[in-house]
Amino acid sequence: MATIIIRNYYLGGLIIPLLILVRHGQSIWNAANLFTGWENVELSEKGLIEAKDAGKKLSEIHFDLVFTSDLIRAQKTAEIILEGNSKSENINTINDFRLNERHYGDLQGMNKDDARKEFGEEQVHIWRRSYDVPPPNGESLKMTAERTLPYFDEMIMPELKSGKNILIAAHGNSLRSIVMKLEEIDKDSIVKLEIPTGIPRIYSFENDKFILKN
Repeated sequence: MATIIIRNYYLGGLIIPLLILVRHGQSIWNAANLFTGWENVELSEKGLIEAKDAGKKLSEIHFDLVFTSDLIRAQKTAEIILEGNSKSENINTINDFRLNERHYGDLQGMNKDDARKEFGEEQVHIWRRSYDVPPPNGESLKMTAERTLPYFDEMIMPELKSGKNILIAAHGNSLRSIVMKLEEIDKDSIVKLEIPTGIPRIYSFENDKFILKN
């Protein structure tokens, strides 16, 4: 497992901070092909291994602050990553529901194949992959972004601007909404972006711009 060696560096006399996004390791409901959303489920055995592998990759990066969602699968992923990082001891971790996965409403707990049989494959595809069409009693990606992005601007951006290295352990859709902002991706393209479980996505923050490093 290759270690990612990226440290703070200097540009024009200023420290360039790093922002690392990690989608939680596979959960037991991911493994069972269930819509999870805000349901609080544990990591699967594979998910635990993915989190440990992410920790190995990030072991040379000193983190100053960690943000996670209010859900245990994201918190456990962050915890495992930090366990393998001797450079980031006694780091403050902030948990907030605004980084939660999108709420899947009436689909939560349903097997995805069963949902396709009940509602039709095309309708389920629209609920999953459109930008602004939510499932019944749930959230669209647009609605998810309406809580994640203000939180990012209010709580995370000031820390990056102060030169801190930040880790965010969250979820496929909450991270997708943040990546949309960081990489200036339009709403039609962002729904096609897949963020795999347990794979760090690393940015430097340079001159008020985010630069993808991997």
